[in-house]
Amino acid sequence: MSPRRNRPRGGAESQAPTPYQGGGDRYGLERTEDWQGEEWAVRTVGGGSATKHYRCPGCDQEIPPGVPHLVVWPRFGGGVEDRRHWHKSCWNARDRRSARLQRSRNAPRY
Repeated sequence: MSPRRNRPRGGAESQAPTPYQGGGDRYGLERTEDWQGEEWAVRTVGGGSATKHYRCPGCDQEIPPGVPHLVVWPRFGGGVEDRRHWHKSCWNARDRRSARLQRSRNAPRY
C-alpha cells in the first residue's frame, strides 16, 4: 500500500489566492452586526495573526500579541483609521458597559 499524499494536487496556480480573498485565510470571516443604529463589520483575528499590541475600547485594557480578538469598524463611511480591536467578551458586553471610562493621567492613549 502506498502512503497517503499530504499535498494538494495541482500546480502553483491552484495555490494562488484569488483577488477577493485578500491573501488567503489569515483573518476570520467577516460579518455585519447592528449597534447604536449603525451597521458594523466584525472580523475575528486568530492568535497567530495578532502580532501587535492594541487597546480594547470596551475595557481600556491592552490586547497583547498572540491573543485572539475582534476587529470592528463602521460598515459605511469607515476607513482604516476607524477600525478598533476588541476583546470578544467586551464586544459581546458592549451594551452592558458604562460609556465613561476613567483613565489615569499617565495612561497611554493608544
